[in-house]
Amino acid sequence: MKFYPSLGDVPAGFGPSAVTIGKFDGVHSGHRSVIARLRQEAAAAGLVSTVLTFDRHPLALLSPGSHPESLTSNDQKRAVLETTGIDALVMIEFTYDFSLKEPEDFVTDVLVAALHAKLVFVGPDFRFGHRGLGTVELLKRLGHLHGFEVRMIEAVRPLGDRVISSTWIRDLLAEGRVAEAATLLERQASVRGIVVHGERRGRELGYPTANLARAVEGFVPADGVYAAYATVDGRTIPAAVSIGNNPTFVGVPDKQIEAHLLDEDLDLYGKTMEIAFVEYIRGMEKFASVGELVAQMTLDEARVRELLGVSARTTPIGPRA
Repeated sequence: MKFYPSLGDVPAGFGPSAVTIGKFDGVHSGHRSVIARLRQEAAAAGLVSTVLTFDRHPLALLSPGSHPESLTSNDQKRAVLETTGIDALVMIEFTYDFSLKEPEDFVTDVLVAALHAKLVFVGPDFRFGHRGLGTVELLKRLGHLHGFEVRMIEAVRPLGDRVISSTWIRDLLAEGRVAEAATLLERQASVRGIVVHGERRGRELGYPTANLARAVEGFVPADGVYAAYATVDGRTIPAAVSIGNNPTFVGVPDKQIEAHLLDEDLDLYGKTMEIAFVEYIRGMEKFASVGELVAQMTLDEARVRELLGVSARTTPIGPRA
């Protein structure tokens, strides 16, 4: 996949192309359905299959604070889109000047001059240009004028029910329903961040953890304990992950993400770790004693091992140096 981080990076000889346009937040199964058809049609017509997306939600610029939290960072979105087999990804920087571009100018500057589009795939609610004044009908008229065809893609509804959307997936993750979210994403929801020093409480209890910095990429699920996989340095390791403020102790920040890697005790400080969530185990609880907490952590680990198909712990539980 060729990646162009701005419209200006697209080479003069690009295309001709088949293009689909959208935020593609999460790159869920609905998006994948669109991309699969895009690739099929592009291959049949000898066109470059191209996803056109933006570096932020438009409301992040036009109405800060009112836009939904992203499911994926730009880097995560790029990585997932690369797995779909598209030929090219163009990520437009959504600036104030770009937001003022009239629909006709969007078509001539982006679709025609830069991408040399011959096919454009959009959903029924697609809007474009300044104030979202561009409609699908206008796009079709402009396509007829400029020599490209517009094809409609219907929303994906599993079993005829609710339309698959990034909003639905956010709702699931906010409730800790990561397994259901994974079905809609066709992959496990994940977060990514830098491993930083913590209070070392887990190590003292026999469960050393890798703590992620506060600034993470991706949507953080509801507080609780999860079965997960942690990927670092190219290795993917089964893990028990805690999200929350661990109310048994004082001073733990909200939404702290800690990963206990099963049967591994590695020096990971300063490294980037990605955590993919498999299943919700339980909610965050306050225990009357450290002993009760450790007993519950033992049960949590056993459940995580069962879910991930990892054999039982062979080393004794207890404080570590």
